[in-house]
Amino acid sequence: MTPEELSAARDRVVPDVVAGGLRVLFCGINPSLMSAASGHHFAHPGNRFWPVLHRSGFTPRQLKPSEQDELPGYGLGITNVVARATARADELTPEELREGGRLLSARVEASGPSWLAVVGVTAYRTAFGDRHARIGPQERTIGGARVWALPNPSGLNAHWTVRSMADEYARLLAAVGSDDSRRPTP
Repeated sequence: MTPEELSAARDRVVPDVVAGGLRVLFCGINPSLMSAASGHHFAHPGNRFWPVLHRSGFTPRQLKPSEQDELPGYGLGITNVVARATARADELTPEELREGGRLLSARVEASGPSWLAVVGVTAYRTAFGDRHARIGPQERTIGGARVWALPNPSGLNAHWTVRSMADEYARLLAAVGSDDSRRPTP
């Protein structure tokens, strides 16, 4: 992508990848300029979402951002707290994050996933007014979904490695699996 193409992507929206009956709806903070320019979530080459998703066991192979539409077949989807693209998440205001949290609650209620996995605990804290949230399962539900805060897979989040993130995502997968096993079969 050229600098001009990336600049032109500022404030664009990347459509959600959603379907009814999702096991997990992954929720980024907001799209990067690379994601907005390409139309694919977590598209920046330094973003580790796709390798982590595979290594944790959510997908049988590592998907490319351009293959994001395969996610609903695995019971997975993607949305964002704030829809507009920026060069960095720290360009978002606390007010935008809180409003994004309110709108996200409505989207989650409408789409009905079992779990909402927010990738970025700091954004989660601001969006949902939970200053003490930590990585892992949360006490609250959002739009009827159980909530798990995950480490942000951005390459800027250097103190989390692909391996340590995959371990945390695998903890979520285990919780999702135990929920699935308690559901009655039709």
